[in-house]
Amino acid sequence: MNILVTGANGQLGNWMRLVSRRSGDRYVFSDISDVPGQETVRLDITDADAVREIVRKEDIKAVINCAAYTDVDRAEDDPETAERLNAAAVWNLASAMKENDGLLVHVSTDYVFGGDRHNTPCREDAPASPTGVYGLTKLHGEEAILRAGCRHLIIRTAWLYSEFGRNFLKTMLRLTAEKPVLNVVFDQTGTPTYAGDLAEAIFGIIESRSFVGRDGIYHYSNEGVCSWYDFARMIAGYAGNLSCDVRPCHSSEFPSKVTRPSYSVLDKTRIKETFGIRIPYWTDSLKKCIGNIRKPQ
Repeated sequence: MNILVTGANGQLGNWMRLVSRRSGDRYVFSDISDVPGQETVRLDITDADAVREIVRKEDIKAVINCAAYTDVDRAEDDPETAERLNAAAVWNLASAMKENDGLLVHVSTDYVFGGDRHNTPCREDAPASPTGVYGLTKLHGEEAILRAGCRHLIIRTAWLYSEFGRNFLKTMLRLTAEKPVLNVVFDQTGTPTYAGDLAEAIFGIIESRSFVGRDGIYHYSNEGVCSWYDFARMIAGYAGNLSCDVRPCHSSEFPSKVTRPSYSVLDKTRIKETFGIRIPYWTDSLKKCIGNIRKPQ
């Protein structure tokens, strides 16, 4: 099977490159820019004709969409670009898969929730209530897939981090090494998700062909629950940055244009039971990722 990975130079896309090396399928990796040493097909997924052409030319039977506009704050000032990348582009991919009888695996977000307060993990059928442009445009992307009517797996995730690109983990590694004191919010709760684990889950579903007849929305994050403060404390501890005093603070001390979900823990029962997936505990994956970052190059 020929599989197209979009956003291949991002956190999840880079991990899809790594896990795909074990596959007998043919993977085509695309992005809007090149990275030295990585084979990348230039593709602007907001261009419907370009999407249709690569699907036809490469006979693509599955798309794993790792591309998105993910800058939550900047999206408030640039809603048109966020909508184009998070919704219109998704329609292009979904339409192309519908025409080619293919599968779209689309990565969405816990930010589709947030307007309603939760104190138990969110199920897939919980009402969507985004509080900002990012969450709203990602919800529009999900809706576009359903309208297009292609075979699909929509996988919502949260708090993604990895060895690649910019993310909370890498920021905390730097700041806890540099600063004597660091304030981190404790009143936002969720679950960190290691991109390597999510990539393995997607890869396993594709390899086993267990997606057949199982269209729908699924949740995936690592197991467990923590606040951003807990996450930062654990990062500092595993990295050995013990001279930094990481302190809890309220979200109000970091004003933002977006009201972020105070509790966005995802219920992962459906994906585990449907595909037989065992999900690692968040601290185990965090330790593994930091170990990879610290390995001599």
